[in-house]
Amino acid sequence: MKVLLTGTAGGAGWPEPGCRCASCSVLPAGRRRPFEPVVDGAVRFPFDAPPAGYRPFAGGHGLAGPDGSRLLHIPEGPVPDVRCDLVLIDLLDRPERLGLLRRDGVVDRDTEVVAVGLDHRIRSEEELARRLALWGARAVPDGTTLDTLRPVATPPVPAGRRELLLGGSRSGKSAEAELRLAGEPHVTYLATGPGGEGDGEWAARVRAHRERRPAHWTTVETTDLAGAVRGATSPLLVDGLGTWLAAVFDEHGAWEGDRSAVWRRCDELVAAWRDTAWRIVAVSDEVGMGVVPATSSGRAFRDALGRLNERLAAESEDVTLVVAGRSCRL
Repeated sequence: MKVLLTGTAGGAGWPEPGCRCASCSVLPAGRRRPFEPVVDGAVRFPFDAPPAGYRPFAGGHGLAGPDGSRLLHIPEGPVPDVRCDLVLIDLLDRPERLGLLRRDGVVDRDTEVVAVGLDHRIRSEEELARRLALWGARAVPDGTTLDTLRPVATPPVPAGRRELLLGGSRSGKSAEAELRLAGEPHVTYLATGPGGEGDGEWAARVRAHRERRPAHWTTVETTDLAGAVRGATSPLLVDGLGTWLAAVFDEHGAWEGDRSAVWRRCDELVAAWRDTAWRIVAVSDEVGMGVVPATSSGRAFRDALGRLNERLAAESEDVTLVVAGRSCRL
């Protein structure tokens, strides 16, 4: 099937007429028109009443052609249990749906994934391209014709890629880490901090993280990070190294006195990080830009986390500083 995308944007286009937001203001009028696919010059969306030889599925959001190939559009609604050759998907609100499609076998390495429904939910075309590259998808200009028998499959992020995300409090580093892994079919989330028992403010933070996290991810609460990294069977998200190190200080009574056990645990984590065969994304606090702590224990923690960040950065293919929700690759 030949699929002509006469438009690739959301219902109001991108930029949206009359909108003065930062995203819309930098694009020329009519840059992307509302989404509309035309199949083989005749079949239009939704595909609920196609001509002979074509078969709709997934409530009219999917179309099987006379050539045996399958096209699927994912907004909301039912997801089929069959592999598709071309998937047109809105990834701006819930990119984790792509991970679910991969987990369920609807999308595989040979499926072409094209982002549609594009609009001012994302700040720029450049940021769109950056995120799609992380998820194994792509965007195309209006007027592009796609061939379901000759899909252009986007290569996945190479296994074993190590990514360290640094940032201050409320910088957006955790949200960025979750975005990076949204297209993965299986993710293990290593939560290193306390659950918030007895601390309402901290419990609210933990709850916000849990609600934002994709439901199909596996969560493991642990301070044995080295063991978890060595035993990984899927991509990992570690959030975060600062709370892990504080827990290690607590476990070994190292706030005052001998800290040799802390250094040993850091050595073990760095070694596991270096040797991992799985993609791993870790979140850590950038501690070198604030005031000097007033106590010796505070200074010891700051120095230990700073050294750990430096060592992990040396063993990482990607190190990024997140500031005000913007990613600055180092």
